[in-house]
Amino acid sequence: SCLRKITVLLGFGNPRADAGSWRPGQLSLHSAWIAALGFSRPSSFSICKWFYVNAFLKTLLETISSFFFFRDWVLLSCPGWNTERSSLLRKWYDLMIKNKDDLAKIITAESGKPLKEAQGEILYSALFLEWFSEEARRVYGDIIYTSARDKRALVLKQPVGVAAVITPWNFPSAMITRKVGAALAAGCTVVVKPAEDTPFSALALAELASQAGIPPGVYNVIPCSRKNATEVGEAICTDPLVSKISFTGSTTTGKVLLHHAANSVKRVSMELGGLAPFIVFDSANVDQAVAGAMASKFRNAGQTCVCSNRFLVQRGIHDAFVKAFAEAIKKNLRVGNGFEEGTTQGPLINEKAVEKVEKQVNDAVCKGATVVTGGKRHQLGKNFFEPTLLSNVTQDMLCSHEETFGPLAPVIKFDTEEEAVAIANAADVGLAGYFYSQDPAQIWRVAEQLEVGMVGVNEGLISSVECPFGGVKQSGLGREGSKYGIDEYLELKYVCYGGL
Repeated sequence: SCLRKITVLLGFGNPRADAGSWRPGQLSLHSAWIAALGFSRPSSFSICKWFYVNAFLKTLLETISSFFFFRDWVLLSCPGWNTERSSLLRKWYDLMIKNKDDLAKIITAESGKPLKEAQGEILYSALFLEWFSEEARRVYGDIIYTSARDKRALVLKQPVGVAAVITPWNFPSAMITRKVGAALAAGCTVVVKPAEDTPFSALALAELASQAGIPPGVYNVIPCSRKNATEVGEAICTDPLVSKISFTGSTTTGKVLLHHAANSVKRVSMELGGLAPFIVFDSANVDQAVAGAMASKFRNAGQTCVCSNRFLVQRGIHDAFVKAFAEAIKKNLRVGNGFEEGTTQGPLINEKAVEKVEKQVNDAVCKGATVVTGGKRHQLGKNFFEPTLLSNVTQDMLCSHEETFGPLAPVIKFDTEEEAVAIANAADVGLAGYFYSQDPAQIWRVAEQLEVGMVGVNEGLISSVECPFGGVKQSGLGREGSKYGIDEYLELKYVCYGGL
C-alpha cells in the first residue's frame, strides 16, 4: 500500500530510524515534499530532489490551485446541501481506521512518540473526521422576522474560502484533522503546511483523502525544510487568495502570522502556547491527583500544549503528594525507543528541546530547587531526558514562567486558595488549567476564576472531539473541535428579501 511505501522510506528496522538516533525531519532537510492533489499524485511518495529556490512561486501555485477548486467543492453541497461532503469525510474516517496501524507507525518513526500513544492519536485524529462528517449536515441558517411587513430577512452560512492550515509536530495527525475536518465540512479547501519535523503523517492523510474520493485540489500539502519554513509560511499567509489562517504552535510564531494576516484582514484562529497550572488543594484525593498529574505531565514526554507546567500544591498535602508523585514516576515511566513494548517516554523532538529542559533544571537548582528524581539527560542518547520532579520551586525560576515542553514537573508550595489562583493567573497565556479538590464550593470558585480556556476538575486528560479546544489571553483565538469548531470556517451572510 501507499502507506507501506512511507514506512519503507522511514527505514523501519534501520538504526537510523530508531527514535533517539534518527533526528525527525532529517529525510526532508534538503528536499521538498509536494503532495497537491491534482498536481502530483501523493501515492508515489517520492522524495523530490528539488531545492526550494522558488519556494514562494511554488507555494503561490498550490494556493491558487486550491482557490480555483474551491468553487467545485462548494457545489458538492447542491442540491443535497452538505450530504456529499459529509459522505466523503466519513469515507476518509473509515480509511484512517482501516490503516490505523500503519499511520501510528509513521507517527512513531518521525516523532519518536511511543507506539501506544501514536495509536491513541490516530483514533483521536480519525474521530475529528467522523465528528465533522456529521456536523457538515448541520450547518443551519436562520430566518428573522423584521418590523417591515413586506420584507423577510434570512441569514446564510457560507464557507470563507481557501484556508491555510499550519500544524505542529507534537500531534502530526490530530492537529491536521481537527482543522481540516471542520474546514472541509464547511465547504472550504485547505493548504496544509505540516511541521518540518513531521511531514509524513500529512502526506499519508493526503493519500487516504484521495482514496476516499475527496476531489483534487481540496486537500493540499506543502511540506518544506526548516530552513525554508518561514518563507513558505509567509507566502501562504500573505497570499490574497487565502481567506483564512488556522495555526497551532508557539505564541511567538502566532504573533508573526497575525501580522501577516492583518495586511489583508484574513480570518484567523490560533491555538498557541500554554503554561498550565496544576493545583492540588488540601482536600484533594492524593492518589487521584497523582494519577492526573502523571497523565497531564508526561503524555508525549511532556510535549503537549496542555501539559501541566506548574504544580501548585497546598502546604498541608504537599509532602504526601510529592512523595507519591515521585514513586509513580519511578514505577510507571520507562524511557526508550517508541517501537519497543513497554516504552512510555520517547525522545524529545530535537536537541534544542533537550537543551531547554536542561536549562530550566539547572536554573531551578542554582536558585534552590531540589531534584527529587531525574534531572539529567538519559543514558540512551542525547534526545532523551529523564522524567524529572523538582520541589522547593519558586516563582522566579524559569520553569515557573516559561513553557517547558518536556518531562519536567516543578512543584511550588502555597498556603491559601487566593494565593494559588493568583499564581496561576499571573501568566500572560491561558490555555488549560487543572485542579484537584473535594470541596464543591471551592470547585465552582476556582473553575470560574482560572483565566484559561479549558479547566480539568479532578481530571488530567481533557481533550475530546465533542468539546471546544482553545485558550484565552495570549494562548490564542477561536475554538477547535465541538459544534463550535466549524464556525471558524463559515461566514454569515444577511439576505433581505423585499417586495412581498
